Amino acid sequence: MLGIKFIRQNVEEVKKSIADRGMNVDVDELLGLDDKRRVLIQKIGESRAVRNKTSNTKPSPEDIARMRALGDEISKMEKELKDMEGYYSELLRKVPNMIHPDSPRGGEEAFRVVAEFGKIPKFDFQPKNHEELMLQLNLIDFERGTKVAGNKFFFSKGDLVRLNQALISYGIEIVTKHGYELMETPDLAKDEILQGIGFSPRGPETQTYSIENSDLSLIGTAEVTVGGYHAGEILDLEAGPKKYVALSHCFRTEAGAYGRIGKGTYRVHQFTKLEMFIYCKPEESEKMHEEILSIEKEIADGLELPYRVIDIASGDLGAPAYRKYDIEAWMTMKGDKGGYGEITSTSNCTDYQAQRLNIRYRKSNNETEFAHTLNGTAVTSSRGPITIFENFQTKKGTIKIPRAIQKYMNGLKEIK
Repeated sequence: MLGIKFIRQNVEEVKKSIADRGMNVDVDELLGLDDKRRVLIQKIGESRAVRNKTSNTKPSPEDIARMRALGDEISKMEKELKDMEGYYSELLRKVPNMIHPDSPRGGEEAFRVVAEFGKIPKFDFQPKNHEELMLQLNLIDFERGTKVAGNKFFFSKGDLVRLNQALISYGIEIVTKHGYELMETPDLAKDEILQGIGFSPRGPETQTYSIENSDLSLIGTAEVTVGGYHAGEILDLEAGPKKYVALSHCFRTEAGAYGRIGKGTYRVHQFTKLEMFIYCKPEESEKMHEEILSIEKEIADGLELPYRVIDIASGDLGAPAYRKYDIEAWMTMKGDKGGYGEITSTSNCTDYQAQRLNIRYRKSNNETEFAHTLNGTAVTSSRGPITIFENFQTKKGTIKIPRAIQKYMNGLKEIK
């Protein structure tokens, strides 16, 4: 969340940031409402002061009548302020973060390719997509997943389960050696935490599953739970940033896309993810963003994947993100001749989430300031296997296992 003081001091820049994202937020309405709110708060304060001053003297009958009328007026103004605060907070929360000056401007396709790595495979046979290969090897069951839980749910079987566990173990090994504290989070979070992180837990735009008759929702990423881990706290960051890597199940209603992009496990309602999350001082966040990206690249390099890094365009940024990088791996399922598909992302959210969740750190002069937060994907059980099945398939329909994760599969070198 951007503070109202910042918005007032940077009105045109905030409006441009909103426009560059392709969003529609009425900043003038917000500022006008804040003006009315300030006037009302001042009137309430002045009226209370008058009432308190009178209460310190022996009141006359006229004073009692006047104070009773003043009390009624204060109650009326307090109710008006309470009603106003709800809409004011709603408008303020709609204002997205600012955008990094180097982020490309434009819609989803205006991203900038930062770099490409690895060798795109050249098959001497017609390659298959991961869904065909998994079905052929009896490693996945969509039909019974649909019967039990609905469309885009599935059962993983045999060596696919082992591969998922191997990828998670590999991700944990890589990330924790960089000093990230390992944790496993709840799969549920309070709606106030989701809102603080920047997700909409209820309503037509939500991508989350809400629990009926409660203030809880299933999380779509451990960014939510780890982001809420220090809500309302003042952190000690003098020894360095707080770095976590968290394992959780993820649940998303966005799945169900039809066509090639909806095939297999690319978009599904449930998967497991290992997520990195950092709390740091403002002057450290750009460096930490590069660190998360470098760890994501280290994971992809170790798996010997062909991939590219892209700088996400303004129109494709979520409201909390100041800047976002995606790693896209080569996939045979993407287009007739193959193409790149997202496997990880990392966002610098500056103090946007910290302001909404009141997460501060204590400075050396004993003052407090809002911390900066960052997040990034290590590995997922949905798209991680896609890259291995589609890049390491053989003419026989078997799948070669990257050397980096063979030790987590009891030395298995090939799925067949």
